[in-house]
Amino acid sequence: MKQFLLFFAIFMSALQIQAQENLPTDYLSKEFHKGRREAFRNLMPANSVAVIFSYPEKVFSKDINYNYHANPDMYYLAGYKEPDAILLLFKEEQGTEKYNEVLFVREKNAAREMWTGRRLGIEGAKSKLGFTTVYNGKDFANFPIDFKKFDKIIYDKIPTDVTVNNNTDNLYALIQSFKTKAEITKENEASNNLFTNITNSLREIKTPEEMELMRKTVKLSCVAHNEVMKAVGPDMSENEADGIHMYIHRKYGAEDEGYPPIVGAGANGCILHYGENNAAKIDNQLLLMDVGSEYHGYSADVTRTIPANGKFTEEQKAIYQIVYEAQEEVFKLCKEGTPIQDLTKRSKEVVAAGLIKLGIITDPKDARIYYPHGCSHFLGLDVHDKGNYMGTLKENMILTVEPGIYIPANSKCDKKWWNIGVRIEDDILIKKDSYENLSAESPRKWQEIEALAKQKSTFNEMKFPKI
Repeated sequence: MKQFLLFFAIFMSALQIQAQENLPTDYLSKEFHKGRREAFRNLMPANSVAVIFSYPEKVFSKDINYNYHANPDMYYLAGYKEPDAILLLFKEEQGTEKYNEVLFVREKNAAREMWTGRRLGIEGAKSKLGFTTVYNGKDFANFPIDFKKFDKIIYDKIPTDVTVNNNTDNLYALIQSFKTKAEITKENEASNNLFTNITNSLREIKTPEEMELMRKTVKLSCVAHNEVMKAVGPDMSENEADGIHMYIHRKYGAEDEGYPPIVGAGANGCILHYGENNAAKIDNQLLLMDVGSEYHGYSADVTRTIPANGKFTEEQKAIYQIVYEAQEEVFKLCKEGTPIQDLTKRSKEVVAAGLIKLGIITDPKDARIYYPHGCSHFLGLDVHDKGNYMGTLKENMILTVEPGIYIPANSKCDKKWWNIGVRIEDDILIKKDSYENLSAESPRKWQEIEALAKQKSTFNEMKFPKI
């Protein structure tokens, strides 16, 4: 039996090494993550330590978990995408070994890996992620670190929705060990602002490597939007339109969507975060699609609103044009030095003027009834990425510009406007004196959308058996 287990372990190890070679070649490099750790360390105060936990796994149903999504900060700083881990970053070198960072990882386990997937383990974290000092998670409890000697312990909000069990190497055990070592109690466990301030300042500015991935994720999202524009028809379901996006994302190598897709027809398009996507027919209504891929961790966020029958009605066109003009006006502000709050302010001014002209409102303040959200947010490893929203635009920031108008049924206006929901959202790279619209490949003008809708899609020709 021992010989069999040994053979099995060797076989599994060889199989893992072979399988892992057939991977995309455009992941962020270990040099990128090392550079981000150095940038973080440069912003740490003297005699401080930073503590970053992995995210917990989430139950999908009974004994099945959702596909794991790494803590973006852990991925940004370490490149590590597995649960049950903790990263320590020190301002100064520590111990006789002169280390300034330690990563504790999930332990290798051939039997578990056969069921739930490969693990990097200690050697993988060293060779693939570039760390020198790496331990298994279970070693953290006895790791000789005196948190009390540091002037500042920097950490984000400690995960609370963590499964409790008796294992010594899971996230719960790591958190409990940290709290014990750092003497953290319920009264003082609130995270300090320093971690947020540091990660905001780093992640709001994209490096060249990040911009390359952002261009890819936005571009393939535009391809998906354009294909739906060509394929859509009154008899199509919201779910089918959603599925076209998903197929194209996967076709180009995206691992997931950056957020739950919003594909809402008519009244559903007036629900800001509509997520059911289950209307059996779109009918002759507007279809609002807020869908973006996640490619190697980086999320696009693109919204297009299109007529299912390929042609806007006069009422739909009028509302659409106000949103388009609001977006155009905001684009003029997209350059370094503009206060970020001005983007929303300007968009609301344009929307208010447009709604007054159509007789939908009489007081500019009432525009918020039909345009209740902000115009812009940072974009990157999170769809609502980290950054300083009270600051000014800086070169190499990426933000959305997404004005919208939503007029649900029974609104206090002529019923001809009811159930018209329009949002146009683009992903904008800020430059010194201008901007670049990363999502420009998907048309925004109503004339261009109608023209594209006349083209045939590959999906129109696909035939499936009846069920």
